[in-house]
Amino acid sequence: MIDRLGVVRIAAGAVVLVGSFAGALWALDAFFPVAASKPPKLVEMPPLEPATRTSTITAPIAVALTAIRDAMEARAPRNLTGKGDNPLTQLLGKADIGWTLTRGPFVVVGRSEALTVTTALNGTLRLTGQVASRAGNVSGALGNLVNSDVGHGLQNIAGRTLDQRADLRGTVAVSARPIIDTDWRIEPNLSAQVAMGASALSIAGVKVEVGDQVKPLLDRTVNEQVATLTARIRNDPAIELAARREWARMCRSISLKGVGENAPDLWLEVRPTGAFAAQPRIDASAVTLTLGVQAQTRITPSQTKPDCPFPAQLQIVSQPDAGRVAIGVPIDVPFTEVNRIVEAQLKGRSFADDGAGSLAITVLGASIAPSGDRLLISLRVQARERKTFLGVGAEATVYVWGRPVLDRERQILRLADVTLDVQSQAAFGLLGAAAKAAMPYLQSAIADNAVIDLKPFAASAQQSIGAALAEFRQAEPGLQVDANITSLQLVDIEYDAKILRIVAEAQGTVQAAVTALPK
Repeated sequence: MIDRLGVVRIAAGAVVLVGSFAGALWALDAFFPVAASKPPKLVEMPPLEPATRTSTITAPIAVALTAIRDAMEARAPRNLTGKGDNPLTQLLGKADIGWTLTRGPFVVVGRSEALTVTTALNGTLRLTGQVASRAGNVSGALGNLVNSDVGHGLQNIAGRTLDQRADLRGTVAVSARPIIDTDWRIEPNLSAQVAMGASALSIAGVKVEVGDQVKPLLDRTVNEQVATLTARIRNDPAIELAARREWARMCRSISLKGVGENAPDLWLEVRPTGAFAAQPRIDASAVTLTLGVQAQTRITPSQTKPDCPFPAQLQIVSQPDAGRVAIGVPIDVPFTEVNRIVEAQLKGRSFADDGAGSLAITVLGASIAPSGDRLLISLRVQARERKTFLGVGAEATVYVWGRPVLDRERQILRLADVTLDVQSQAAFGLLGAAAKAAMPYLQSAIADNAVIDLKPFAASAQQSIGAALAEFRQAEPGLQVDANITSLQLVDIEYDAKILRIVAEAQGTVQAAVTALPK
């Protein structure tokens, strides 16, 4: 029988043996680690060509009919005066015929074919003069206006001075069919119509119709006003000046303030290159002029100063359906930043084998490098046999090949056709039989987990571009601009040895409402 002292000695010896064995394993891991496999040779890649995308902003600008009415009320004269020729020279030797008209409020009506502005006219006509001494002999000259008893009455007032007034009533209607020309000017195509109601003076029983006498004079006055207004509108550079101002605001680099916690500050370069417009559209509430801009856009890692000459000619296009923002941008991300994202997603992840749990593989670090049409992921892993008494394990660097594929629906960059490099198989095999058996499961796990989730990046980019677009929503008196980015999707990728280029397309809406015209 082994005495108590012997038992103690055996136990102590076992502890020493175990400790020695564990220490030996630690020393082997520390001083003789698994030899790192030599990295596979990468395929040389030409640098990416400079890339931009064409972006389009189409903005309908609705000018309310009430704004047009208010502007006309403020600018159009309220009173019209004039003088006419003596229509009855044989009756009146000396005559002074003058009229004064006051317009009423403007009524603006919009229809698809034209914009019509009408106003009522009310006033008086005053006739002063001296009845001719031979007035009694004018019955023949007055024709049907004079009856057989008029001559005697005219003889009785011959030589007297007359001062007669008559009420005048009428309407003026001005229609406009505006078009925009390629020189940034509006051709209003104005036309006017004057209608006068019946109005007569009675001179010794002779009724003299004066409305018809005033109408030609009023026609001439109104047509002069319309011609002046036409010239003013045709020569008004307001649209061009506003376009130049917005053109200069667009031509720049806009800070996107970073796309993540550790990402660098990126810049959206906007370089407008062309402008277009659709002909004005008229409806019951507004006159809508649609203007659009085409621009070259890209995202750069630093601020730039683009050159954007203003176009002398405006391209005329068919009427678009609605206001639209379509911004396409290539986003250049250095692979140093891609490595940071990849390592953040993979470092610390553990993968088991077929479920038996005999081997645990933990990723200690990860990096990515481009090579031709494939990417090479370098994984520094630790493999440990969990069913052994001591949990024997070691570290190795594993190289995984994969073809990058952009999953548009899920907005992730994943690896397809994932394979372990042959040198990785040799290096990984040094970990033991269990590691060899686990290689297919590791390869499958890498295929499932070696992805770059781009949704946070896209969401941040959408928010940043939307914030940049918000600068154009600044409210001004009488003007309200509504511009929003509603979605952003990553649609393509390409890369060279240093840069991963992701192409994004942002969609949104834009419209402007003018409720008051500048004074």
